[in-house]
Amino acid sequence: MLRAITAWKPSLVSSWQIQYTGAINTSLDVDIYNLDAFDTNAATISSLHSRGMHVMCYFSAGSWENWRPDKNQFPAQVLGKTLDAWAGEKWLDIRRLDILGPIMKARMDLCKSKGFDGIDPDNTDGYTNDTGFPLTYQDQLNYNIFLANAAHARRLSIGLKNDIDQIPDLVSYFDWQLNEQCFQYDECDKLLPFITAGKPVFNIEYYLSTGQFCPQANAMNFNSLKKRLSLDAYRVPCR
Repeated sequence: MLRAITAWKPSLVSSWQIQYTGAINTSLDVDIYNLDAFDTNAATISSLHSRGMHVMCYFSAGSWENWRPDKNQFPAQVLGKTLDAWAGEKWLDIRRLDILGPIMKARMDLCKSKGFDGIDPDNTDGYTNDTGFPLTYQDQLNYNIFLANAAHARRLSIGLKNDIDQIPDLVSYFDWQLNEQCFQYDECDKLLPFITAGKPVFNIEYYLSTGQFCPQANAMNFNSLKKRLSLDAYRVPCR
């Protein structure tokens, strides 16, 4: 069966699973899986498609990881400080689109070739962190808009990962928001422009109990999960 030639857009209310570690549990009856770009094979995606599911393609767009197969394509001048608590991972100088642009496009092409439906680019808020580079708000906007346009050019949808303070400027470019810990940090109201625009919010909480965030998440029409930080198969959905 031919898949749609336009980018898939997830529904406002969507059940989902996100898993990057351990044997992938593909038996869930959910609308969407979020899986790693490099570690997931095309057969897994095809199998999920055959059951009517869509699959998001995860990769880090704002950091270099020393375990990825394309790690040697990143020259030293774009590698910054190590991410807190993440050994082997360094921030990228997102101002250097001349270098990073082709690498990120190649990653999106990999996602497309495997059959993924959308892109989940991580670490797209470097300007708020100690990266080792003097990144500005505008630098981040430029980079994130580049990512959105590159995804859509490949007929892939794309989510804005965290980057909460730039939502007013970016909601029109992205198809969903994927947030971590907005309830823990009391900042979920900043995600509401996505809901207002009819675009889903996928939220993960790691340290709160479901009783501490699910009632509010459901009231706000978020698609929220309780997960472990390792993002293994464990999952407790709010609805």
